[in-house]
Amino acid sequence: MVTSQSGHPAQRPEPPATLVAAQARIRAVLAELAAGAAERDLSGEHPYALVRALADAGFGRLRVPKEYGGFDVSLPALFEFLAEAGHADSNIPQIWRGHFTTTEILRAEVDDQVRSNWLRVIGDGAVFGNAQSEPSAIVAEAVAAGADPSGFGVTTTRVQADADGRRLVSGTKFYSTGSRFADYIRAAVIDEGGARGFVVVPARHPGVTHVDDWDGIGQRQTGSGTTLFDGVPVEELGNVGRYRESLRGLDSFVQIVHLANLAGIARSIVAETIEVVRSRTRTSIHALTRTASQDPEVLGVVGVLHARRLTADSLLRHSAQRLEAAHRSGAEADYTLAYQDTSAAQVAVIEAVLDAATIAFNAGGSSTARNGVHLDRHWRNARTLASHNPLIYKPRVVGDYLVNGTAPVPGYYRDRLSAADETAVRTEPERNAE
Repeated sequence: MVTSQSGHPAQRPEPPATLVAAQARIRAVLAELAAGAAERDLSGEHPYALVRALADAGFGRLRVPKEYGGFDVSLPALFEFLAEAGHADSNIPQIWRGHFTTTEILRAEVDDQVRSNWLRVIGDGAVFGNAQSEPSAIVAEAVAAGADPSGFGVTTTRVQADADGRRLVSGTKFYSTGSRFADYIRAAVIDEGGARGFVVVPARHPGVTHVDDWDGIGQRQTGSGTTLFDGVPVEELGNVGRYRESLRGLDSFVQIVHLANLAGIARSIVAETIEVVRSRTRTSIHALTRTASQDPEVLGVVGVLHARRLTADSLLRHSAQRLEAAHRSGAEADYTLAYQDTSAAQVAVIEAVLDAATIAFNAGGSSTARNGVHLDRHWRNARTLASHNPLIYKPRVVGDYLVNGTAPVPGYYRDRLSAADETAVRTEPERNAE
């Protein structure tokens, strides 16, 4: 089913002027999201109004520098906000993942005009969506036709100029998380010169079609389905993140967003299991007590859940601090360390949260398997998040670095020049002409 995007309110509320004011409004919206999260999981309703309310509360401005209307919070602070959001509704951090990734790219954008333009737009409350991956069937066709599948992968979405010189995007994307909620989309494309890059396009242009076809077992309200582009104009100053300098640390950043979300899910599992235990009116015939809240085995389950939650929280903080330190030093070796620790954290956090989502049922008996309890959504959501950046490769990547010193090449660097490389290429003809 094709669904048009929800329009914005005619009049937006006054934006919060301080981080303290924004925190209060953000947490109020998160409370609303939490209240309806379980029912939305069953009904399939998308939280359009509440995503917009988060934007109006200043959520999307958290990492925008203050001179552009943001709050310039640290990475550990951002990821704690995202963990809170994941506790309320795990769809929310994933919906906003593309937005915050775009903000990180812009914070390090080499072109000052591009940087200031789009950071100011985000500071004014705009929301960005994501459109990078392409449907496997389209990629297979391109490879069969001779496209090179090596490197970062095949991109068939292209920018082409029309007769009037307008740059237009056409193509098909999948896993376009957050785009149906957005004002703008950062799309991965092949440009007029055949190079890979990102461009900004309007999310509500008539040439953009958002198809509600995401059929995952979890994260059902993220809008991670197909987006079709048919002659959609690239925005002015719409080339972003052209150089490696703008993409440093992104491989870690995008995964830490998922770690924050998983930490939020772990918090939900603990809180909801405690409520289940407190509300139980009977126990098993083999139980040592007649009351679940006094049953040693049941209490032990809750204790293990809390330990799993602490694992997720602790590794989230460590990963965030590692990436923050890398940004402070600017050393490529520190970005490598951040990626290694994020990868190791991915292994441990996923194991901890999936285990918690499974054993939580031991604390509640057969009643916890009922749809009305909604406890199953945590395993489905965590399992879906765990399938991003496949876990099976991470132990080997970490081990290869520790034993052999082999640092993985960041995916965002592939097929990208550094700004220094391009400057050298441009100036060489001038030197030759002298």
